[in-house]
Amino acid sequence: MSRRGRVRDKWRSKRWFTVLAPECFGNVEVGSIVADEPEKLIGRTVESTLYDITEDFAHQYLKIYFQICDVQGRRALTIFKGHEYSRDYLRSLVRRRTTRVDCIVDVMTKDGYTLRVSAVAFTLVRIKTSQEKAIRTIMKKVIEEKASSLSFDQFVQEAVLGKIASDIYNEAKKILPLRHVGIRKSRLLSKPPLKAEGQVETVEKET
Repeated sequence: MSRRGRVRDKWRSKRWFTVLAPECFGNVEVGSIVADEPEKLIGRTVESTLYDITEDFAHQYLKIYFQICDVQGRRALTIFKGHEYSRDYLRSLVRRRTTRVDCIVDVMTKDGYTLRVSAVAFTLVRIKTSQEKAIRTIMKKVIEEKASSLSFDQFVQEAVLGKIASDIYNEAKKILPLRHVGIRKSRLLSKPPLKAEGQVETVEKET
């Protein structure tokens, strides 16, 4: 009986916290999480979808990951950690007798955040190796130029909402028409140096 009582008391000590998306996503509520101490929430990752933020059914395919960085009262504040296409959606883009072009590049935003960005393009027909190389070069160039000119929040918005993919498409279509272009995945690798401590704050690297 006493053992069962201890379990009940431990659960009663837990509280629910509302998880909010970062400001660049409108501080939208993306879920709830339970913990007995607010400090234990720091660093935990919460998965959501772009649909949960925009309420647009066309955005259900895109998963977004937020990492809790601060707790204020019952609100868990987050930072963008990364995003990716769902496996089913990526699989649905594959067609026979076409070419898939991938580009993975590490970039740093103008305010010092480092991300690994994965872009993908699908052609209408099978293309030559030289054309594939040219498209990949455009992908890399556009992503790097965007990162160097935008803040972290701005870059994340353009990557997730499709602006960077649109810019890549507009450049690449000069070579040949494409069926789909997108930033299929991104991961936050490191944050800028902490001025107070004089050291770089990093997050877990993923491939």
